Amino acid sequence: MQTVNSIDFKNKRALVRVDFNVPFDKEFRITDDTRIKAALPTIEKILSDGGSVVLMSHLGRPLKKLKEDGSIDKEKFSLKHVVGHLAELLNREVAFAEDCIGGQTEKLTNALQPGQVLLLENTRFHKEEEKGEEGFALKLAQHGDVYVNDAFGSAHRAHASTTIVAKFFAADSRCAGFLMAGEVENAERVLHNAEHPFTAILGGAKVSDKILIIENLLNIANTIIIGGGMAYTFFKAQGGNVGTSLVEEDKLELANEILKRAKEKGVHLLLPIDSVIADKFDKDAHTQLAENKNIPDGWMGLDIGHDAIKAFEDVIKDSKTILWNGPMGVFEMEKFQNGTKSIAVAVAHATKNGAFSLVGGGDSVAAINQFQLADQVSFVSTGGGALLEFFEGKELPGVAALK
Repeated sequence: MQTVNSIDFKNKRALVRVDFNVPFDKEFRITDDTRIKAALPTIEKILSDGGSVVLMSHLGRPLKKLKEDGSIDKEKFSLKHVVGHLAELLNREVAFAEDCIGGQTEKLTNALQPGQVLLLENTRFHKEEEKGEEGFALKLAQHGDVYVNDAFGSAHRAHASTTIVAKFFAADSRCAGFLMAGEVENAERVLHNAEHPFTAILGGAKVSDKILIIENLLNIANTIIIGGGMAYTFFKAQGGNVGTSLVEEDKLELANEILKRAKEKGVHLLLPIDSVIADKFDKDAHTQLAENKNIPDGWMGLDIGHDAIKAFEDVIKDSKTILWNGPMGVFEMEKFQNGTKSIAVAVAHATKNGAFSLVGGGDSVAAINQFQLADQVSFVSTGGGALLEFFEGKELPGVAALK
């Protein structure tokens, strides 16, 4: 896969697919600019070569959240709210096109001079974007001489701007940006070139969300640590009492099958010994510790307990490769964040001692940022669903289109 380092952008217009799907407050102030900052190295490389940059992105799902009269809420979902902050970060003016296709937009892109930056309006204002329609992709392609995809977080979507548009550029005129290349390189290192012992830490609410990644990791990991709400399905499957903890009743047989297959493959599947349990799902709930097969009726597990933390830390400490996807509990509430924070600290310590660590998935990334440890792990992925599908063994359409 070619990267921006392979191309001299002098006097060329680069059509760059970025992921500016960022959160705003009610006054349209950006509350987390991580994704914008992640795209800066690619933009700056093109500009320093003497090229111009046309940026395209989606923002939210405007066609799924129409106004009461059935029209698109163009104010709420407009990328114009990104322009000021992007200009500040780049320390240069950023122009804005009120549509991503059409004659008026083409006039703006054709008039771009080296060193200039133009941001196109939300690609998802057009239904053809998510449908991956070729005619729409061809109109997008008119805006650049070179196509650069730097939106790994959308690489699992075969949308017009993430995948289909690439076919309208010659092989030597389409490439990955620095962010995309870094994501793929680091994910492939874990998936195909992991140094052992390799430990995968999986959390989150449901077994069903992680079944494909578990199945794939059974072939490559030495240890799979299971935490979060999904653990209680495993304990109930083994006949344990889990109180009112989250359980997927239709996945009990699957949980036992996973345990059986792990044993057959010699993979250590480690479940939490105990939990911090609560009498209700509330930040002010009463709490106590309980073994996970003996949670009293009316109580639910909302975090891993002290014994579980110790057992997990011991494994992480001796690992050479670590993948972390999903929190150990409801870390958004202070009473139930100790498990996730302890795992984050353990991963950071292991990294300091020479392990390679990749943290991915929205909640894991939020946790590592919340505990201010992002700079103490090897790589923090920006791709939630894309990273998950990568580790499920699927080929991502946005990556395949660049090859």
